[in-house]
Amino acid sequence: MSVATADRSRIDLSSKTALLAAGDLGAILLFVAVGEYTHGYNPLLDFGRVAGTFAPFLIGWLLVASAAGLYASDAPGTLANATLVTLLSWVAAVAIAQGLRATSVFHGGAALTFAVVSVLVGGLLLTLWRAGAALTIDR
Repeated sequence: MSVATADRSRIDLSSKTALLAAGDLGAILLFVAVGEYTHGYNPLLDFGRVAGTFAPFLIGWLLVASAAGLYASDAPGTLANATLVTLLSWVAAVAIAQGLRATSVFHGGAALTFAVVSVLVGGLLLTLWRAGAALTIDR
């Protein structure tokens, strides 16, 4: 099997996976925007800050979700599989995001408390979205 074939089996370019990706990114953006708001920033006015906080999570999520098959042709899969794979992927994505935030490229720094909040709140939003998708897409 060639590399191109292997990549295509993990990422299916279809309207279904585009919808899944849009929902995923919306859930992550909601998590970031609410977090910025609770810290006194206006997500609509402080767009650069929101983008800077969102970027490491986006990078982490896209790396892990694509490798985990969350954009494969059989996604979202069963309810149990969709929720478990989504949550585990989010935990790994948060670890990557925290690693990126620990560099001078991204603001915020890495903090265990933020990682825990990220896993819990972001994980809840993503898991709820993916569970809903598993119950409605392809049904």
